[in-house]
Amino acid sequence: MTEPCDLTAVEARRLIGAKKLSAVELLQSCIGRIDAVNHAVNAMTAMDPDAAMTTAKAADAETMKGGPLPPLHGLPMGIKDLEATKGLRTTWGSPIFADHVPTADEHMVANMRAKGAVILGKTNVPEFGLGANSRNLVWGATGNAFNPAYNAAGSSGGSAVALATNMVPLATGSDTGGSLRNPAAFNGIIGFRPSSGTIPASRRGHGWSPLPMLGPMARNVADTALMFSAMVSDDAVDPLSYTFHGRKMREVADYYYPVAPADLGSMRLAFTEDFGQAPTESIVRRAFQKIAAALAPMFAKAESAHPDVSGGDEAFEVLRAAGVLSAHLEKTRKTPELCGPNMHANVQEGLGYSLVDQANALTRQTQIYRNFQEFFGKFDILVSPAITTSPRPWQELYPAEIDGKPTRTYFHWLSLAYYVTLTGHPALSLPVGVDEKGFPFGLQIVGPRGGDVLVLQVAAAIEAAFANDPAFARPVPDIEALKKAGPISAMPDFKSWG
Repeated sequence: MTEPCDLTAVEARRLIGAKKLSAVELLQSCIGRIDAVNHAVNAMTAMDPDAAMTTAKAADAETMKGGPLPPLHGLPMGIKDLEATKGLRTTWGSPIFADHVPTADEHMVANMRAKGAVILGKTNVPEFGLGANSRNLVWGATGNAFNPAYNAAGSSGGSAVALATNMVPLATGSDTGGSLRNPAAFNGIIGFRPSSGTIPASRRGHGWSPLPMLGPMARNVADTALMFSAMVSDDAVDPLSYTFHGRKMREVADYYYPVAPADLGSMRLAFTEDFGQAPTESIVRRAFQKIAAALAPMFAKAESAHPDVSGGDEAFEVLRAAGVLSAHLEKTRKTPELCGPNMHANVQEGLGYSLVDQANALTRQTQIYRNFQEFFGKFDILVSPAITTSPRPWQELYPAEIDGKPTRTYFHWLSLAYYVTLTGHPALSLPVGVDEKGFPFGLQIVGPRGGDVLVLQVAAAIEAAFANDPAFARPVPDIEALKKAGPISAMPDFKSWG
């Protein structure tokens, strides 16, 4: 029997609007699922079920009045623990802020509340979102939804696992080097990094940088589009959300939702295993080759090709380090004992760069962007693996080598995602079957400049084409096994750096 928490966000919202499901019933079901499985995966961290219940009851009262309801009305939501929530602990996964309770929501969270979301709790992250292994000294490690001993990825790892196990129908995420796409790939859900500036952010320290972006996470394309439509807006709080004076350019909900599947048969597809240089593991290559072979006949044209991203590793390393220095240099100097190894490593790396390095990185970023524009004059859509490796045990802080070859940095294994980040193009990780180890495989779908809706349309078409295919349909974790599993907190190094 389907429990309310197992409903899609779209179906749950429809039933709430039709007065066939109450927001309270849905919330109680989500809390029940959290109580049943969170011990095994540690996806949800700080929670305030009483406040959430108050919001849900108020939502039901509004439903009974019979008037217009906001798009996310009554839907429980997990908020990534990098995003400030009024009255609810926000730690950024750092001992420095272990007991921090904000007095106000950050802009995006306030917007989600205004769109009707019921904020249920926070989801786990790496320390300050640095890296793609969602473990920290405050809350401990988050385990993969398909095997809690393995990495859930990150930095939106808690959100991805909470979604995969149906703890919440929607969750927030953010993405610099793939932090929406990587955990989505590892846990069999969707993470969507939209075009830079589409979703305004008040937290980004370097306001004109296109690297860190907010985005939606969900279990299917329709739910993703629903949440995306609620998140986009024109807002001067974000300098990248520029617009024409007095004109709204983004707040057209029916443009983003619902999304009709694209006509793939009229489109030109490019596919790449590695962008010519990413250290992609052989198991990932083999899984991707099967998916590409299945996709090719669906398109008018399909061939192996990719834009030139040479110099992308160096450019991303420098630009990312600049952001880390601005945000965390002072912390590593004042409270070094409270800062983790990834944080110290990136700060030290940043201190070694010069203004010449910064200038060269910005120049190379611009050239890669222009290479993408030329490339998308020849192709409509680009697909690749979302991440370079299959999940590994989370005790390994990051892959130091892939197929026997050393990685450049603790985030080099995210390069398939961060090459796209440099350009500001939209990209989505779509769950497409499993790899040889039985873990979900994430297909990265990259669109042209401003092609957010196109990416969602293509994802919807592929999702529909594979829906009944046992080889490529979205995998789901074994909830009953997770209920019976031992606590992840009993595993070695649960709340340490190992």
